[in-house]
Amino acid sequence: MVEKFVPKELNITENAVLKVKNLIAEENKKNLHLRVFVTGGGCSGFQYGFKLDDNAEDDDTVLKEDEVSVLIDSLSIQYLFGSTLDYVENLEGSKFIIENPNATTTCGCGASFSI
Repeated sequence: MVEKFVPKELNITENAVLKVKNLIAEENKKNLHLRVFVTGGGCSGFQYGFKLDDNAEDDDTVLKEDEVSVLIDSLSIQYLFGSTLDYVENLEGSKFIIENPNATTTCGCGASFSI
């Protein structure tokens, strides 16, 4: 039997889930979510944004992974569909990153992209 591949809105790595859990614990607010969004700007045209948010909007896509909720607004989801959210710690520092198969170009630091 062949499994059918069904893309997810956003794949979330274990490292990202653990970091969000730690951030929520530090804030001591159980109803927080990680909001992932795309805005205009950056050296490649669009840039990724991340923030803790306690408010889900009516048009948000809400993704749950191991008790963590990630919110994506209706405009950003089209740019993020099929991407992977990860959290990395390296010589450049520690940060959330997006691996986006839809991006045609990205800047050197990976914070901005174009489609």
